[in-house]
Amino acid sequence: MELQYFNYKYTYSLEAGASLPGFRLAYTTRGTLNADRSNVIWICHALTGNADPGDWWSGMVGPGRFYDPEQYFIVCANILGSCYGSTGPLSINPETGAPYFHDFPVITIRDMVGAMDLLRQELDIERIHTCIGGSVGGQQAVEWGIMQPDLIENLVLLASNAVFSPWGIAFNESQRMAIEADATWQERRPDAGQAGMKAARAMALVSYRNYDTYGFTQALDNNEQLDGYKAAGYQQYQGEKLVRRFNAFTYWTLTKVMDSHNVGRNRGSILNALSQIKARTLCVGIKSDILFPPSEQQFLARHIPDAVYQEIDSLYGHDGFLIEFKPLSQIIRKWMEERAGKVLA
Repeated sequence: MELQYFNYKYTYSLEAGASLPGFRLAYTTRGTLNADRSNVIWICHALTGNADPGDWWSGMVGPGRFYDPEQYFIVCANILGSCYGSTGPLSINPETGAPYFHDFPVITIRDMVGAMDLLRQELDIERIHTCIGGSVGGQQAVEWGIMQPDLIENLVLLASNAVFSPWGIAFNESQRMAIEADATWQERRPDAGQAGMKAARAMALVSYRNYDTYGFTQALDNNEQLDGYKAAGYQQYQGEKLVRRFNAFTYWTLTKVMDSHNVGRNRGSILNALSQIKARTLCVGIKSDILFPPSEQQFLARHIPDAVYQEIDSLYGHDGFLIEFKPLSQIIRKWMEERAGKVLA
């Protein structure tokens, strides 16, 4: 899948008050726009995802999958602040000629969505058939539904929320503390804070899964073990895996973005913000999710006009939205068919 680039060459004002002297978004497209340009599927990726959903969501996107490029024009952009081709902390600041590193400005979900909307305009897309995202991707999708109420026809929010919880912020701050404890973190170099990020990712995995996940997948080999536990090895492996493909500056930036997610900010209230959504909305929770518990998706469904709530029973906790593609496909398909039936009626 060929990575494409959108270069915005003008000053981009950020919600927190700073600005970027332009930015770049990496993105991919699959499929072809139909004659009336009504088949756009826009996928918003999660925290450490990239612009190719076929890479991290192959069970949902690709030939013969639910989102088949033979039927849809599928767009996914790497979010502002990330490290897979879009402007982020390791990018060169054109005003200094050096990477931003610790000086990358504070960004928010709204800034990410605003940048994606500029890309949408560049692609001459006037309506989105379905905008779908899970976790941080769902935070982007719900924000977009509020910012552009007439743009999105169908909104699918997976394991996400209207405001990030104190529980989630506590997890993120603990991870940033691990990065801060790395003696290299204050150095202005791309690999600074890697050991800290390895520990941070291990913490994150505990929140992405749950007690039963580890009990099933990382069980003891025998009752005589004193060391060499599967669960310990798994944490090491996951930390090392992220270090090979990510950097601590980006991880730091994007966890801060999660913390500040609140659709009600400067809109009177969260309920007032959600009431502005016009898209037909499906909210999907995962029964075993401890990071974004189902109560958060139920809240969305209660306060978004005519929204529907459905739930997946998964062993894999929050990560279920990335893994349980069969029940997820069934839920979305049934919801779309019911909606189509109501329209015809």
